[in-house]
Amino acid sequence: MKGKEAVFLMAAGVLGLMEPAWAGGVDEPAGYRLDEYRAPVPGTLRGATVATTEEAEALWRAKKAVFFDVMPNTPKPTNLPAGTIWRDKVRKDIPGSIWLANVGYGAISKETASYFRQGLAAAAGTDKSRAILFYCMTNCWMSWNAAKRAVEWGYSSVIWYPLGADGWESANLPLEEKKPYATNN
Repeated sequence: MKGKEAVFLMAAGVLGLMEPAWAGGVDEPAGYRLDEYRAPVPGTLRGATVATTEEAEALWRAKKAVFFDVMPNTPKPTNLPAGTIWRDKVRKDIPGSIWLANVGYGAISKETASYFRQGLAAAAGTDKSRAILFYCMTNCWMSWNAAKRAVEWGYSSVIWYPLGADGWESANLPLEEKKPYATNN
């Protein structure tokens, strides 16, 4: 590839003239993604609407959807030697989002499913037609899995934002530090 062509392709990608990073020709699987969660994702999710950054921003500004971040959280290991300093990794979310940590894995325990359902109900209420938007990071299957699970649980206005918090940040939109949602149990 010649220098001018490379510069054009880089500029086209930066200016958004090429397909989004998540529209990589990946087929939508029938089931959940069970491994390699940081990989190209499909451009579709049956039963859900796929949102661009502009569409997600419009929903956010109009407060027309409840936003859920499903990024995993790494807890402090229980077997750290005494005196070891541990710092939780900072997570920056779309303002007003609820961080439902660890609910985007392909297989989740009963406890995680209960935590997920409680978080959905606490933030979105009992109206399963209320718009709910799921995100994580670009090329992350966690949000795809979580949105798919919500569809299977009967939510009818599920929105999947595949570019996630880093796509939001790339558009120079605000982020805020978050801690994972905690249940009252």
